[in-house]
Amino acid sequence: MRIGLLTEGGYPYVSGEAGLWCDRLVRGLGQHEFDVYALTRSERQEARGWVPLPPQVSRVRTASLWDAEDDGVVYGRRARRRFAEHYGELAAALSTTVPGQVPGAAGTVSRADSEAAPDQSALEADRFANALYGLAELAREEGGLPRALRSETAVRALERACRAPGAHRLAREARVPDLLTVAARLERALRPLSLDWYEDDGLGAVDLCHAASGGTAALPGLLARHFCEVPLLVTEYGVRLRAHYLTDPDSSPSIRALLAAFHGRLAAETYRRAALITPGNAHARRWQERCGADRAKLRTVHPGMDATPFAEAGESPECADPRTLVWVGRVEPAKDLVSLLHAFAEIRKEEPGARLRIVGGPADPEGAAYLAHCKGLAAQLFPDEADGPHAVGSNPVSFEETGGPELPSRADAYASGALVVLSSVVEGFPAGLVEAMFCGRATVSTDVGAVVEAIGGTGLVVPPRNPRALAEACVALLRDPERRARLGAAARARALELFTVEQNVAAFHGIYLDILSRTPARRVVLDETGEPVPFSSPAEGHVPGRWTEGTARAAVRGGPGWATDAPVRATVRDPASEKAPAGTAGGPNPDASDMGPPAAVPLTAIDEPSAMASVPVTEGVR
Repeated sequence: MRIGLLTEGGYPYVSGEAGLWCDRLVRGLGQHEFDVYALTRSERQEARGWVPLPPQVSRVRTASLWDAEDDGVVYGRRARRRFAEHYGELAAALSTTVPGQVPGAAGTVSRADSEAAPDQSALEADRFANALYGLAELAREEGGLPRALRSETAVRALERACRAPGAHRLAREARVPDLLTVAARLERALRPLSLDWYEDDGLGAVDLCHAASGGTAALPGLLARHFCEVPLLVTEYGVRLRAHYLTDPDSSPSIRALLAAFHGRLAAETYRRAALITPGNAHARRWQERCGADRAKLRTVHPGMDATPFAEAGESPECADPRTLVWVGRVEPAKDLVSLLHAFAEIRKEEPGARLRIVGGPADPEGAAYLAHCKGLAAQLFPDEADGPHAVGSNPVSFEETGGPELPSRADAYASGALVVLSSVVEGFPAGLVEAMFCGRATVSTDVGAVVEAIGGTGLVVPPRNPRALAEACVALLRDPERRARLGAAARARALELFTVEQNVAAFHGIYLDILSRTPARRVVLDETGEPVPFSSPAEGHVPGRWTEGTARAAVRGGPGWATDAPVRATVRDPASEKAPAGTAGGPNPDASDMGPPAAVPLTAIDEPSAMASVPVTEGVR
């Protein structure tokens, strides 16, 4: 089958979210054909280029979300009126208070108003959807929306919606700078509406759209479903709405409330229209249900990771230093290394010989500043120690990065310690923890995100921001090597069973076939005479096997063999040929048991199945 893979800030670019997962999925499903539709977030990402693409990727189309080029489209009076109407409805859906609506709504209402919440919430959801698709249709007819979305008309429509009766408090408090910021953010998020991807030679030609994340990445899939009836599959390992709540904390409450309302409404519409939704863990699944996703559409598919680089470390756990703790990851405030350092100070009081290796580097200036702060704290908590008056002191905490002679890879980092620690306060799916499980290492983690789901009962879990509890769990495992070995072996077995690339690829292959088997044929296939071919594209035709090879009959994709010849000509019963039985006064005998077969149907039409050809499909095929 042909899959339209939709990404935002990821595959096929070298840097980006979910890029590695998408690459493994595409390479693992070599029997399918992939068209990649990628949205980029920065000029730097585009400059770094693409990863090498496998042969099953037949096309890559990209569009930018970061530049501000003018599309040059000038609307006439009628188009301007339509835009103002649709954009005003969209803004009204974001600023109106609805109790019990999807995350993103702000403000409160009275208890009496809450009785009509379900109907009103559905009404507002339809209002948002109608406005969104109305803007998409306008963009398709006029050639684009960017200039209109940045116009004064858009800002004034947003202001009217925020000042209208029924708008929630934070929307009413929005000032002109806030409205300008919100309008600019909405213009960027709605850029996929102006793309030319939704024709028969684009997403209209694929069998299935697979969005590698929610949010803006899923928007082309929604439009492909709206314009071309292409089914949509949405995969989320980190829910976009949750990410929005955790980012941009310096914005005003009004900006955050309006943008959260947009992302919440978009998430709800995406989940409503998707054929299936595949969260990567139970944590993401709970967020999706809170955003309105139907439980019947949810199927948890754990992310697939390559266990091969960690096989050597997992098969030789005895090589680890029994006194060393290891932390591996990206240095940023959400990892809460400050609590880890304070916990290690408590550990050193109980186990003076313990050491801590912090392996990883920052990804941005904020992370670099946080790393400098952590190094200063480590120097303050652990002054350099020396064995004697003439020896050079060393700090029991080391800050390192992979790629050097001591730690060539992440597997070597995990293998260097007997215990792996995770101290995060915010976490989605803990990929680093799963890597430690591949290495057969016991773990101590904070109870955040999908940590408990990932480790099951193969590690110790403590509350976040609790250095004392973290220290006590680490000391307990440092003093019990047999327990560490049992937990490490169990962790490795669990990871190999649940979190490998093979299980991930097999799951999505089955999901693709499941969706297509329940999707009606969208394109009418005609035979040589121009007649529709019934059952032209059955889902079974996509299953690999000898019956789908090049030597097989065309009936696999063109219908059964008896439906490929000339049509049957209708015949009319000839009363003269129906002779009355002997002993009657004339006419046929009313006793049906004495009647023979009707003579009007030629014998050849019964003996030759190929003659039952093109029965008009409009009449149905039984």
